[in-house]
Amino acid sequence: MGSRHEDLDAPVVLNNPVPVRHPGRWISAVIILGVLALFLQSLVTNSNFRWDIVGTYILDTKVVQGIGWTLVLTVASMVLAIVLAILLAFMRQSENPVFRWSSWAWVWFFRGTPVYTQLVFWGLISVLYPKITAGIPFGPEWFSVDTSTVITVTVAAILGLGLNESAYLAEIFRAGLKSVDRGQMEAAEALGMGKTKIMWRIILPQAMRVIVPPTGNETIGMLKTTSLVLAVPFTLDLTFATNTLANRTYLPVPLLIVAAIWYLVITSLLMVGQHFIEAYYGKGVDNLAPAAINPAATKAAGAGAPSGAAGPALKKDIPEEEAK
Repeated sequence: MGSRHEDLDAPVVLNNPVPVRHPGRWISAVIILGVLALFLQSLVTNSNFRWDIVGTYILDTKVVQGIGWTLVLTVASMVLAIVLAILLAFMRQSENPVFRWSSWAWVWFFRGTPVYTQLVFWGLISVLYPKITAGIPFGPEWFSVDTSTVITVTVAAILGLGLNESAYLAEIFRAGLKSVDRGQMEAAEALGMGKTKIMWRIILPQAMRVIVPPTGNETIGMLKTTSLVLAVPFTLDLTFATNTLANRTYLPVPLLIVAAIWYLVITSLLMVGQHFIEAYYGKGVDNLAPAAINPAATKAAGAGAPSGAAGPALKKDIPEEEAK
């Protein structure tokens, strides 16, 4: 009997949990770490990488100038593309069929032809149109100017990159605008706001949460697309600078590594900026951290709440509560 009572008094163990094994995780981790170790070993032991040449040319004057021109092309092209994309997205949302079809045709053409082909076209624009004239069609000309003096190689490179990118960004912006509930516009119209003000003050700020991530990706893609401006031909960007040094030294691999390092550095900085912009426009929606508690509001709420002594008095006023 004693042993039986002891068994009854002993704590009851409902189950004996066993951690779930994940052998696949460990195997894949070992494989990845092994491949990474082999890669790092090859970087250190393989003399064909010529890290001494990489260190010599990583801050070369031509390379630094190429970085500057690459950033100029990226920023100028993205500014042009964003302005055009906003306009095209609004035109696509317009009730005017001419605006809608014009926007669609723009996107169709610039998305349907390769960017390299467009850059070659802009490089040959002065051959196709030697002069830019203004006047009455089939009538007298008011003035004319040589195309080569207006559309230089720099302008041609920016136009080629920016116009091509505007077609992709226009679709991104259109998707962002359509992600905002239509009730937002109806509520703003009920307050008497005009359509232009509604777009800039109500719709577009909410759509930015959807627009910013793909636009950041397109900016990073533009940074690398600038390596194609040789088709214009523009010969001051980072890729052309490193290729020129490689042809001079007959060492293409270390100069390619130099270009790759700088592209990775700039891309990393752009990703950091994209993170902060996303966090800014994602306030109240994408925040994973709990909302901060205002101490003053908590104190005021506590002061206004009924105390324990007042509790019974309040209950006596309600017969149902007293009966319960």
